[in-house]
Amino acid sequence: MAAERKSKVYFFFNKKISLRNRSKLKKFIEAIFKREGFKLQLLNYIFCSDKDLLAINRQYLKHNYYTDIITFGLSDKGMPVEGEIYISVDRVRDNALAEGESLTRELHRVIFHGALHLCGYKDKSSVEKKRMREEEDKCLSKYAEFSRDTVS
Repeated sequence: MAAERKSKVYFFFNKKISLRNRSKLKKFIEAIFKREGFKLQLLNYIFCSDKDLLAINRQYLKHNYYTDIITFGLSDKGMPVEGEIYISVDRVRDNALAEGESLTRELHRVIFHGALHLCGYKDKSSVEKKRMREEEDKCLSKYAEFSRDTVS
């Protein structure tokens, strides 16, 4: 019997949200880094409230507004990637409603968005935003295929 490999991706829930097939999702996130040419050391996803993320946004980024995600890269350039990704469950729910998307799809989009940031994708300019959205869409499509093709 083969020894089970320990994941490099962890999920923490300060605010409850349904996140199914976590093992598959973790493997897929790790595959994003591999595909992009990065070695992943450790990645923590923290699901929290609007209030929690607003406090982080104010304290660390000096922004006074709500957001759905804040990504912190914690590793030096050229080193294996370590990061923390904070996701507002409240924003994701509101954005899913506003965009006419399922909560699951919007949640996965934001999860992949954070990983893509750690792989160097930006979203400040309109060109960067368009490219980021294209990559998110690719991830969503590939994850749907990956989920069908893999065994639990």
